[in-house]
Amino acid sequence: MKPYDVSLAVLVAVIWGLAFVASRIALDEFSPPLMTALRFAIAAVPCLFVRKPDVSWPLLIAISSTLFLGQFLAQAYGIVHGVPVGLTSVIVQSQALFTIAFAVVAFRELPTPVQGLGVGVATLGLLMICGTVGFDFSAGAFAVLMISPVSFAIGNLLLRQAREVPMFDLFAWLCLVPPLPLLALALVADGPQATMHSLVHMSLTGFVCMLILGVISTSIAYWLWGRLLRDYSAAQVVPFALLVPFVGAAASTVVFGERFGPLRLSGMVIVVFGIAIMLLSKRPQILPKIA
Repeated sequence: MKPYDVSLAVLVAVIWGLAFVASRIALDEFSPPLMTALRFAIAAVPCLFVRKPDVSWPLLIAISSTLFLGQFLAQAYGIVHGVPVGLTSVIVQSQALFTIAFAVVAFRELPTPVQGLGVGVATLGLLMICGTVGFDFSAGAFAVLMISPVSFAIGNLLLRQAREVPMFDLFAWLCLVPPLPLLALALVADGPQATMHSLVHMSLTGFVCMLILGVISTSIAYWLWGRLLRDYSAAQVVPFALLVPFVGAAASTVVFGERFGPLRLSGMVIVVFGIAIMLLSKRPQILPKIA
């Protein structure tokens, strides 16, 4: 990769890591569904200027409902119910584990031995993290958060069906799907009065956080990521995502004073190490179809 593109990949990872901190701050003012709705309403503005990509509406809705709505709504609920931001950033990246597992079922892609090792290592790390559940957040909050990497993984596989389309246009239109159902959920779960109060009395801090999440973390960062994936192989680009949990955990430590016990910290490091093994291994083999 060219040095300029390497710097872009690092920049995207830093943006996504810091976005976890922005989400935590925004959740002081907005409920999870309202914050997520605002994020994608802002990110969907480019739809006014770019044409819909050549992707069917059912596929577009399916991708957006998993890759965006499910992933980020579960993240927000996990954070607001006490899961630390740094830990959240690591758990979300465990999507690599689920992506490989689901690809076996959906595409009969047999993991290589090295990928299998990575899955085992990451799973061990997750089990170690599970051993810390119940001390500073509930098992229910952790279970909800786990929906995020699962949705992320499903969205990754669905995204394969949208090939040879402009990435910026695709992600802009993907952002068009979540706002309305999420706003409806906010009105039902929080009530119209509370929802309107949050919108009308939005602070400058809340507004800036939403711009960071909607414009920078979603529109710009996903566009840059898609551009890099267009120009380089996934094997060259995707490993940069390993920087995200480190940035998220470091930023959370500085901003919120988050601390990790030995078991949780070891589990987080082992998860990231397992993901690194998976991402840096060769492509999986494809099993022959059974007649």
